[in-house]
Amino acid sequence: MVGISRQTDYAARLVLHLASLPEGTRASIAEIAEARLLPAPFVRRLIGGLAKAGILQTARGTGGGIALARPASEISLLDVVTALEGPIVLNQCLDGHHHCPLAHGCPIQAAWAEAARTLETHLAGVRFDALARSPETHLAAHLRCHTALRTKAASSCS
Repeated sequence: MVGISRQTDYAARLVLHLASLPEGTRASIAEIAEARLLPAPFVRRLIGGLAKAGILQTARGTGGGIALARPASEISLLDVVTALEGPIVLNQCLDGHHHCPLAHGCPIQAAWAEAARTLETHLAGVRFDALARSPETHLAAHLRCHTALRTKAASSCS
């Protein structure tokens, strides 16, 4: 399967939460975890990588918390994916570390490269300001399922 990891999915939800707040607003790990139904220890682990990538900033003490390091309009889904997963590489023949003797003129390698470029272009165009303006119906659905699970009525989440 080609896909993103759970940590990248959670990181995107974390950034979406902050993008949904008024610009410059700081949030606590507990607030983010509660609002986006994420495990707080997982949120804590994600923050360092996202801060290192220049996506988040942190401040300790009174009035501290986590905030976006730059405007949501300047943060793309590609930024989050590459911060957590590294560059998008669909085949090791494209990673720059492996040499393929068939690489010159290989139509399959060219197809993998084109697919990776297309995915990168799409993800680079998905900005968190636009995602934050999307209806929050997904969050309401998550909250309904979370409540149902807490009351042992998990069948309503399927």
